[in-house]
Amino acid sequence: MSSSHSSQKLSLKQVLIFGGLMVTFSMGIRHGFGLFNLPITSANGWGRETFALTIALQNLIWGAVQPITGALADRYGALKIMVAGGALYALGLAGMAVSSDALNFSLAGGLLIGLAQTATTYSVVYGILGRNVAAEKRVWAMGIAAAAGSFGQFLMIPVEQGLLSSFGANDALLMLALMASLMIPIAFMLREPNVNNLQQASDQTIKQALKEAIGNPSFRLLTLGYFVCGFQVVFIAVHLAPYLKDLSKIYPDVGAPAVATTALALIGLFNIFGTYSAGILGQRFPKRYLLSGIYILRSVAIMAFVWLPLSPTSTYIFAAIMGFLWLSTIPLTNAIVAQIFGVKYLTMLSGLVFFSHQLGSFCGAYFGGYLFDRTGSYLIVWNIAIALGVFAFLVNLPVKERAIHRAALA
Repeated sequence: MSSSHSSQKLSLKQVLIFGGLMVTFSMGIRHGFGLFNLPITSANGWGRETFALTIALQNLIWGAVQPITGALADRYGALKIMVAGGALYALGLAGMAVSSDALNFSLAGGLLIGLAQTATTYSVVYGILGRNVAAEKRVWAMGIAAAAGSFGQFLMIPVEQGLLSSFGANDALLMLALMASLMIPIAFMLREPNVNNLQQASDQTIKQALKEAIGNPSFRLLTLGYFVCGFQVVFIAVHLAPYLKDLSKIYPDVGAPAVATTALALIGLFNIFGTYSAGILGQRFPKRYLLSGIYILRSVAIMAFVWLPLSPTSTYIFAAIMGFLWLSTIPLTNAIVAQIFGVKYLTMLSGLVFFSHQLGSFCGAYFGGYLFDRTGSYLIVWNIAIALGVFAFLVNLPVKERAIHRAALA
């Protein structure tokens, strides 16, 4: 590698600081959407299924479009993609604030914010990291970025609850729209000067890269496991607050809004340590075993939370454990993708495996609301989340982390 090429890379400090800020806003704002569930549905006379469908649509759009956004970022650079994402995020939040019917609310919160998240979250930021950070530091850097997103979750939960309490749901969403617009100047600090050089790094085409990934058994196993991750975390993020409120009839202490707010904040806080630890451990141990361990521990934590007597203390312990395991899968999964396939099309391939995550997110968000409205309970969905964790534990064990040795391309 020539020194001139190296000089065209972003510095490690710049990538970590501004990549971290990007995911702090993009992941932090969305983490608090569950707090808006009851205020918005009550004010508009909607069932929980309506709000759940909006969040489910958001996650489905995010996942379905992420590979396309990733391919565009790999081809033309991430700057334009992230600027567009910041603008869409702000428009989507503002649209949610002014919508008085379910369709417009779902278009704003589902379609616009879903598109925005394809351009401002981990896949795009990890593509920048992969291209600008040395291979031996890559999983560590991804862990740092994931920890920044976790800090955003921890930071934004009390902020969003404070805005809700002081100004109501609609004005709170408008203020969040102003915060989301800060992602636009942040994007300019992540402009890569060597985009054209990156496109000449190999002769592999997008079509060849897609065919190679889809035909790889380890890639398919990673996508199956990632479905489970999405199902579990989005179900908990969207439905934990109403679940605690419902059970306050049996366990009165857990119904206070402060319990749900504290629990979601603890998830964000402990996620900082969990994702950073995943980045450190991923440099020393096989990442597939770490992934399997995360999924089985999630199932154990959910079983204990659901089947043991409920209290604020047990809720906080559950939140801390789940927080430590929350996004730890992200740096490990993306690092395996980079290790197997290289970094030229990392944003696109990360987006492709992430699509499975978002299919799971759609199912976790929507079926949580759907089954509750029909059974009056979340118990079926909790049990599904437990079973899926065992499934993900099993499918990650056979993943092979070896780099592909390609024949010369014609």
